[in-house]
Amino acid sequence: MNKLTMFSRRGFIAAATAVAVSTAAFGAMDAKAAEINEIHFVIPGGAGGGWDGTARGTGEALTKSGLVGTASYENMSGGGGGKAIAYMIEAADRLDNTLMVNSTPIIVRSLTGVFPQSFRDLTPIAAVVAEYAAFAVPADSKFQSFTDVVDAVRADPNSVKFGGGSVRGGMDHIVAAYAVQKAGGDAKQVKYIPYDAGGKAIAGLLSGETEVLSTGLGELLELAKAGQIRILAVTSKERVEAAPDVASLGELGIDAEFVNWRGYFGSPALSAEKADAYAAVLKDVQATPEWETVRKRNGWEKIYKPRAEFSAFMENQEKVVGDLMRELGFLK
Repeated sequence: MNKLTMFSRRGFIAAATAVAVSTAAFGAMDAKAAEINEIHFVIPGGAGGGWDGTARGTGEALTKSGLVGTASYENMSGGGGGKAIAYMIEAADRLDNTLMVNSTPIIVRSLTGVFPQSFRDLTPIAAVVAEYAAFAVPADSKFQSFTDVVDAVRADPNSVKFGGGSVRGGMDHIVAAYAVQKAGGDAKQVKYIPYDAGGKAIAGLLSGETEVLSTGLGELLELAKAGQIRILAVTSKERVEAAPDVASLGELGIDAEFVNWRGYFGSPALSAEKADAYAAVLKDVQATPEWETVRKRNGWEKIYKPRAEFSAFMENQEKVVGDLMRELGFLK
């Protein structure tokens, strides 16, 4: 088993499947969920990225299904997500109605020292979605497959610039380096240009600043449908429902499966009762047709991990990701 698979489909989605399909888990609305009248989402990156899409998609499903009265959003870029985390901690006493969205980068960036905090400084609420990463190029790119990209990197590392919506050594960089390594290239030779969230990374690709984009699959689907980009590969073993015409790394003979979780955190001052209520409403929404519409639109995988289970998962992922980053040279 490769290391990313340990916390990807086998170690994460499969473990959550019983919860995702259980009638008991998704039965009538939990009484605690009825306590939530409004949610304000803090988004640690700019518009157009995976965090932004996850928060707004969750809010859309919650309000349209009637589980929550209103949802509002605040993009708070800076410090690789550290600005938003610091805000959640410093303003904790007045953030009773606020959730911050985050994902695997809260592990990665804490390990690399991009910010001094970790998930332990917040109140984990629930992991709610998972998404495969993908690699895309402009529609007129000379690259016809991901193996073409790897061949170009091996021939001349300076000829291919990867872009992504995370810092150097962050998740988008790690995924690109890992895939190139597993395809026979040198992870350390991957040239990576960081952007503040997926929207700017996509703009960098379309403007020619970069040749290949490494990001979440959901951020690419509409652009691909519009003919602006081509998705070369998805970081899965087999083709996925959301992009059936796109090759998987597995079918290309590249053993580099990866799926990124996304979830929510409250402030460190949030009461256990309110945290339970948030976890309950995030569970209940997944049984609604409104959620299913949002999920399919974004190509999200079905998962749900509530509070203690979510925390335990992140503790394990911290070790697995740390080991992988050291192997790739991103940590000493």
